[in-house]
Amino acid sequence: MSLTRLPQSGPRRRAAAALATGAALVLALAGCGSVSGGSSSGSSDTKFVQGNGQITTVPKGERPAAPDISGKSVDGQQLSLSQFKGKVVVLNVWGSWCDPCRAEAPNLAQVAKDTASKGVQFVGINIRDYSTAQSKSFERSFGITYPSFYDPDGNLLVKFPRGSLPPQSIPTTLIIDRDQKIAVRMLTALTTDQLRKALDPIVAEK
Repeated sequence: MSLTRLPQSGPRRRAAAALATGAALVLALAGCGSVSGGSSSGSSDTKFVQGNGQITTVPKGERPAAPDISGKSVDGQQLSLSQFKGKVVVLNVWGSWCDPCRAEAPNLAQVAKDTASKGVQFVGINIRDYSTAQSKSFERSFGITYPSFYDPDGNLLVKFPRGSLPPQSIPTTLIIDRDQKIAVRMLTALTTDQLRKALDPIVAEK
């Protein structure tokens, strides 16, 4: 036996529509740390392999290419991913307004320092900060010395393969291999252990 939903009356229908609209806006605009659990593994065309629900990997022969994004850094310098070709790149999307970003920032700074001699380059994409003063203050507070693209409107995110950098999930971190292919995606605020565990196999690849 199938169940049929009865139509709602006028005021009730308008209230439900308002609630739905509000929920959509919350997800779209306040997505900091909003993605969790196994449902966030991405669309089928990304070839991401289901991991623990927040960290996913791509087999070496199936990795999508990372786009050669370019633009101004938080410090106003010209920056592009191609200048790091031949290195393993850890690409972190962050905002100074994002509490999980603040929680993981010291961990990223530490691992960046520890792995620089191994040919690893950390790079950020700073989004939704509409003043570089906020971005620079964040970097100073957490000892971030690696460069970040300044991308307040998130225009660089849409250049990546579908599902790899979901704009509603901040922070997101990608590990890009030496061939500039996306190897790992992490939809969570990272601990140093999580980051090292994901990064070490990519660094070890020949």
